Amino acid sequence: MKNYIKSILALFTVIFTGCTDVIDVDVQTDTLRLVVEASLDWEKGTTGNDQVITLRTSTPFFDTQSTNVTGAEVTVTNNATGEVFRFTDQNDGTYTTSTFQPQLFATYTLEIVYNGERYVAEDTMNPVPNITDIYQDTEDGFDDEAIELHIVFTDFEDEDDNYLFKFERPQDLLPTLETGDDEFINGNEVDWWYEIDDDEDEEIKPLLPGDVVNISMHGISRSYFNYMDIVIDQMGGVGIFEATPVDVRGNCINTTNPDNYAHGYFRVTETNRVSYMVE
Repeated sequence: MKNYIKSILALFTVIFTGCTDVIDVDVQTDTLRLVVEASLDWEKGTTGNDQVITLRTSTPFFDTQSTNVTGAEVTVTNNATGEVFRFTDQNDGTYTTSTFQPQLFATYTLEIVYNGERYVAEDTMNPVPNITDIYQDTEDGFDDEAIELHIVFTDFEDEDDNYLFKFERPQDLLPTLETGDDEFINGNEVDWWYEIDDDEDEEIKPLLPGDVVNISMHGISRSYFNYMDIVIDQMGGVGIFEATPVDVRGNCINTTNPDNYAHGYFRVTETNRVSYMVE
C-alpha cells in the first residue's frame, strides 16, 4: 500500500552563508482509504469462535496520529446457512465476536458500513492438512551450510489445494511469507522446506541454534493465493529481476462508491500453528 503526503517542509542550512531557506516540496498524494485486516483463521484443535477484524485508514507517511476506525458496522454471513455473525466495536479499531462458526468449504461474506458507504468481500474456507513432521537439516537448501526447516504434510487427493506459509522469529521485523499449490504434488506427501539465505538481506540472519520459529500453514482459496503472490512479489523489492510495485487491490469492494475502494483482504482459512526451536 502506498501512502503519500501532500508536501514536506524541509529546512536546509547553507553552511557557507549561515542562512536558512525554507523549501516546499510537492509530492504525490493518494486518497485516504479504509484498510481492512480481516483474517478469520480457524486454528486446528480450537472452536474458531473468537475472531477479530481490524479497521483503520491509510495515512500519510509522516503522520503519527491514530487512524483506528470506530463506529463501523461489521458483519460476516455464512452464505449457505444465512447465519450472520455481528462483530462488536471495541472503540480501538478492533471488532470482535465470540460466536463465529467456522465451516469448511463454506463461502462467507464480509459487510462493512462506514461513513455512509458499504464494503463487501467474499472468501471460501478451505481445509489444511495436518503437519505430520517438522525437522531440520542442511542438505536440501541453496546453502549446504545453512540450516533449513522442513514441514511435512500429505496433500488432499481430491481437492485443488492452495497454501500460505508464514515463518516468523521474534527478532525479525517482518515474517517470511510463501505460497504453494498442489499442481504437481496432488495427493502426495510433501516436504516443504524453509531456509534464510545469508546473501538475500544482510539485516536478516540465517537460522541459528536457539532460534524459535513460529510457523503457520493456511489452506487458502485460489483468489487469495493469487493476491498473495502479487503481495509477496512486491515485498521482494525493485531490483532488475523484481516486480515493479503497484497498487495491489484486495477483494473488499465499495458498492456505494466503487472508486473509493478499500485496501486489505477478507480471508477465511483453516490453519496449523506450531513453534520450532532450532537445535
